Amino acid sequence: MVNINADFVNPFLEAASAVFKSILNVDLRRGKLVIKESPIPSLDVAIIIGITGGVTGEVVYSMGYAMVVKIAQALVPGLKEDQVKSEYKDIIGEMANMITGNAMNLFASSGKRINMTTPTVVEGKEFTITLIKQTTLGINLYSPMGQLEMNVALK
Repeated sequence: MVNINADFVNPFLEAASAVFKSILNVDLRRGKLVIKESPIPSLDVAIIIGITGGVTGEVVYSMGYAMVVKIAQALVPGLKEDQVKSEYKDIIGEMANMITGNAMNLFASSGKRINMTTPTVVEGKEFTITLIKQTTLGINLYSPMGQLEMNVALK
């Protein structure tokens, strides 16, 4: 039996939902939960956040490139396609910073002290990242902009 504490997962879910609602005006709908061996992302663009303190591990968000383009165009209206290609990592990174900040506040308000690394944005099918091999809860979240995969590997 796999035991992943909801107290570690819910702040990230709440933070992502709040940021998507407040800055993009879209709701995230929770889909299927899956247990994975590691937080390796399955979609094109990944945001990796390291966690230390009261809990340790990694949280990895990933989404398809089409969703990234929609987010970039919503947050910076008027971006041309070539500008999206050169700017999207900064735009998605900023959104990840907002989610991370919200999650840290939620942890703090529940009395848990944690630290998070600055989010790292990576993309493409041709990269290799080494993530901890640890039981991971994969949560699929859906919005009108596309699917957001959230992999939480914390202990």
